[in-house]
Amino acid sequence: MKVVTLGELMLRLAPEGYTRFVQADKYGATFGGGEANVAVSLANYGLDAAFVTKLPAHEIGQAAVNSLRKFGVDTSKIVRGGARVGIYYLEKGASQRPSKVIYDRAGAAFALSKSEEYDWSGIFEGVDWFHFTGITPALGANVAELTEEACKAAKAKGVKISCDLNYRNKLWTKAEARETMTKLMKYVDVCISNEEDANDVFGIKAEDTDVTSGKLNKAAYESVARQLQEKFGFEYVAITLRTSLSANDNKWAGMLYHDGKAYFSKEYLMHIVDRVGGGDSFGGGLIYSLLSGYDPQSAIEFAVAASCLKHSIEGDYNMVSVDEVKKLAGGDASGRVQR
Repeated sequence: MKVVTLGELMLRLAPEGYTRFVQADKYGATFGGGEANVAVSLANYGLDAAFVTKLPAHEIGQAAVNSLRKFGVDTSKIVRGGARVGIYYLEKGASQRPSKVIYDRAGAAFALSKSEEYDWSGIFEGVDWFHFTGITPALGANVAELTEEACKAAKAKGVKISCDLNYRNKLWTKAEARETMTKLMKYVDVCISNEEDANDVFGIKAEDTDVTSGKLNKAAYESVARQLQEKFGFEYVAITLRTSLSANDNKWAGMLYHDGKAYFSKEYLMHIVDRVGGGDSFGGGLIYSLLSGYDPQSAIEFAVAASCLKHSIEGDYNMVSVDEVKKLAGGDASGRVQR
C-alpha cells in the first residue's frame, strides 16, 4: 500500500526538559510537522509512505530530509529550493502549566511554493491514500490552492483522501478556516477531528462539553460526527477525545463513525512525556488500520493505542511498531519490562 502526505516540515527547537523559554540556554533540535509525522508512523508500520513538501537545498534543508529518510519515508517527491526552513519553538508544560508553541515559519520554502512546482499526476501514480491537514492550507492562499490541486489530482487517480482538521488560531481566523476547508471537504473521504476542531472550523459543537475544565460528554460526539457526515458525505469521521487533567496527565480515547454507527475505543490514563504529534500518530494509526482492512472497532482501538504510545516518546515522530500497538490495544498496558 502506498500513501502520500503533503505539508510543511519544520525545525523544532525546544529547551531541555521542562525548562522555560526565558530560562533556557540550550535548545534541542529535531524536525516535525503534522503530515510528516503521519508519514513516519506509516513507514514504521511497513507501508510505502511518501512525503511531499518544499525544502531549501542547503544543509538545514538536507538535515530535514535526512530526518525522514532515517525512518524509511520516501523523500523523492520533495521539491528543493527557497531560502529557509520553518521553525517552531516548544516549551513543554508541566502540572498546571501548559505547553507553549511559538512559530517562526513566515517565508519558509513550502509556504512560498506554488502548485506548478509539483508534478501532481506523477506524485499520485499508483497511490492508495492521500493525507493532509488543515495546517497546510492555513499557510497562505497559494498553499491552499496547491492543496486543492493535490486533492483534485488524487481524486482523478481514485485515491482515498483523509484530512485532519487541525485548526490553528495562530495561522488563520475561524472564518478563513471555514471558507477554505469547506471547499476542500468535497474531496475528503475520512475526516479526523478533535474535541474543538469541528466547532472552530464548521460551528458544529458537542453539547454539555467544556474542554478547559476537562468535562467531555462523549456521547455528544456521535452527534458531531453525524452532522459532519451529513454535511460533507464523509465515509468515516474519527474524533479524538482528550480529557486534560493536567499538562502531564490526560485521559485519551477516540470514536469512529461509519455507516450511521459510532464505535468508541477504550480509554487510557496517560502520563505524558511529549504530547506534540499525538493527533498525527492517531491519524497514522487510523490510516494504517483502515488500509489494512480492520473493522471499525479494531481500527479505532489501533489508532488510539498508537497515539497513546506516542505520548511516551520525545519528539514529533511516533517510533513504534505494529506489534507494540497491537499489544497495547489488546489490553497489555502494564508497561512491564520486556526481557
